[in-house]
Amino acid sequence: MILIYTPEITPRIRYVFKRVFTRILQISIQFTSTVEEFVAYNGPKFSYTKVALGKEFFIKSNELLNQQGVKNFEIHIKKWDSIPCFFATDEKSEIPFDIFAATFYLISRYEEYLPHIKDTHARFLATESIAFKNGFLEKPLVDIWAYKFLEILKIKFPDYEHATRKYEYISTIDVDNAFAYKHKSFIRTIGGFLKDASQLKIFTIWDRFAVVFNIKRDPFDTFKSILELKKIYKVRTVFFFLIGDYTTFDTNVSASKTKFKLLIKDMVDYARVGLHPSYHTMSDNVLLKKEKERLENIINMPIKRSRQHFLRLSLPETYQNLIDLEIAEDYSMGYTSHSGFRASTCTPFYFYDLAFEIQTPLKVFPFALIDTTLNDYMKLTPKQSLGKIRDLKNEVKAVNGVFITIFHNESLSNYQRWRGWRRLYSATLKIART
Repeated sequence: MILIYTPEITPRIRYVFKRVFTRILQISIQFTSTVEEFVAYNGPKFSYTKVALGKEFFIKSNELLNQQGVKNFEIHIKKWDSIPCFFATDEKSEIPFDIFAATFYLISRYEEYLPHIKDTHARFLATESIAFKNGFLEKPLVDIWAYKFLEILKIKFPDYEHATRKYEYISTIDVDNAFAYKHKSFIRTIGGFLKDASQLKIFTIWDRFAVVFNIKRDPFDTFKSILELKKIYKVRTVFFFLIGDYTTFDTNVSASKTKFKLLIKDMVDYARVGLHPSYHTMSDNVLLKKEKERLENIINMPIKRSRQHFLRLSLPETYQNLIDLEIAEDYSMGYTSHSGFRASTCTPFYFYDLAFEIQTPLKVFPFALIDTTLNDYMKLTPKQSLGKIRDLKNEVKAVNGVFITIFHNESLSNYQRWRGWRRLYSATLKIART
């Protein structure tokens, strides 16, 4: 155990120290605010305060962890060797910045509470983040800091032994459209034919006709293939089903359709299943509750996992609503437009609510990339995408983190804009699982 002295043990200090030591570095810690206890302790110890007590291992503290509420800090990026850092300290500190305040700033998503520009879907823009502006969006900086800090601890306390965590991979599948043409209402089917005809999409008209009349398999029905790959590569897989009512942004098959219900029940038998709350649930707790209960009635078990459709996330409201409904895990932490790490970490963490100054029971699983980001936003080919996936995986593997990807059942269809992408998914599983 490492003993940490700090004059005041605030909720923020307790939260972020446990984050760095316990969850990332697998090191047990204990706090004290009593100088006499700290001085008398013979094991590894250090102080986190404004002024060192003596010649002990010392990190100079920033004011952030002793405050409440949100204040607009000026962030000045420095270098710790070649690694970006901020909240710089003086030469008396063992490292040149307050690693704990900086970590808290990033994983609490502090900047998202400050005034900022939103996109057309009311989302925080990746380009507004300090990670993007300073070139470390595709690096799990919090974890990199922690492991570099560990090397300094090893030098200071050479006899201290600790466990090492293992790299993990989680494949997540968003089911925005379970079927391209099958099991749609009569009105939607006719509307689809008329739209294709007006745009002279002859091949699409034939595909729609062939699927509706059972001549061909629906191209988006790739679930059997996903489960086969799950079995071959032995990867943890989570499906997130969109079951909201039809809107401009929510166009899945109706949750009242028997075939769709059977599909969801089948997936429960072979993989984990979570809720994909619809577009307007970002700030509508009543709608969120309705959809959660709808999915629970289909699978006859509690829903504990969730990912917001369109990644529409407003902090802290969206997460407060999930917590009220006893959702235990959220997988929305990332960007649609850019790959990388929105909270600058690849380690799941408990959401800290700055509005109430508490660590909540909601565990956030940050993802690294989405297939639509690679295809639609970055305009990468499947081959180029695999290179990007490999680079991100290597960043996570270097710090023994959790690598999470998002694919859609559609992208395994090899249909229309997804031609060639089915092989990318199997290649991803192959390189990401170890």
